[in-house]
Amino acid sequence: MSKRILKRSALLSLTLMLTGQLALASPTLQEGSHGHDVLLLQKKLQSVGYSISTVDGVFGSETERAVAEFQRDNKIRITGIVNNATWRALQKAKKVKWGTDIERPKPQPEKLSPQGPLAPNNAPILARNKVGDILRTARSYIGVPYSFGGTTPKAFDCSGYLQYVFAQNGIHIPRTADEQYKLGLRTNSSKQLVPGDLVFFTTYEPGASHCGIYLGDGEFIHASSSKGVRVDALSDDYWAPRYLGGKHIVK
Repeated sequence: MSKRILKRSALLSLTLMLTGQLALASPTLQEGSHGHDVLLLQKKLQSVGYSISTVDGVFGSETERAVAEFQRDNKIRITGIVNNATWRALQKAKKVKWGTDIERPKPQPEKLSPQGPLAPNNAPILARNKVGDILRTARSYIGVPYSFGGTTPKAFDCSGYLQYVFAQNGIHIPRTADEQYKLGLRTNSSKQLVPGDLVFFTTYEPGASHCGIYLGDGEFIHASSSKGVRVDALSDDYWAPRYLGGKHIVK
């Protein structure tokens, strides 16, 4: 074999090797990134059940939150930054099948029209003897999927879920998390919470942007954008650093 052919063969092997390495490499994406890779990321996150309302190829706080939740659910170090490990997990991820291991809630009216005045701010609103009813109602919707703006058992967002659960028990609270944060009395620590109280988190924007109902033993129930209505721990790696505070609403 001539030297020229050997040289061409070596160059071809090197080219194939480099091409393979590049194919295996994945772009690192984080807040501020933009372009086609971000668009693919957003579509993939949506396809496996994570809520992103705007698929625009711009890596903003909403995409960062969805990435962090995906990392949490797949036991990847939570950074909100898409690295090789996150890409690999996304490639293997399958679409979430809501409620496959949980009995679906019984059909409910499409909307629950407000009846009576809203609960007052800065005061306890939940009678202690009604706590059990609130928690049973809340648990009955475990497995219902998340949808931004959702207010019915077809799909809830976090504040729509709380509003619906309380309305089912004759208590009418505001629609949004920041307005719900005005209810009850401020607590200095999670140790002061009792079952039925409300808990709030800072997620995609400053202030109270996510909410749930405290169940006791360090757990709360909420409409998660990744898994729908579910129970999580306040000490969870994702939720603990985002905990804004609790509001004591039980009389």
